[in-house]
Amino acid sequence: MTEPKQTQAGPYVVELGPGEYWWCSCGLSDNQPFCDGTHDTAGTGLKPLRIEIAKRREVALCGCRQSKNKPFCDGTHETLETPS
Repeated sequence: MTEPKQTQAGPYVVELGPGEYWWCSCGLSDNQPFCDGTHDTAGTGLKPLRIEIAKRREVALCGCRQSKNKPFCDGTHETLETPS
C-alpha cells in the first residue's frame, strides 16, 4: 500500500490537551484520526506522524490524507472526489 485511504471528505476537528499524539497516515486505524498500529499489521509501509500539543486547543486533522500540511488539514479535501 503506497497510497493512504481517505477516511472522510473533511477534517477531524478535535480538542487536544497537552501531550503527544500520533496521527494515522495510512487511513486504516479503527481509532481515526489517531494511529492504532494497523499500519504494521497491514504492511502499509506508511508511518504515523507525531503531534506535540503544548496547551489545550482545537485542531483540524486531515481526513483525506492528501494535505500538504500533514497532519493538519489545509483544505485539499475540497478538490478531491468523495471516497466510495
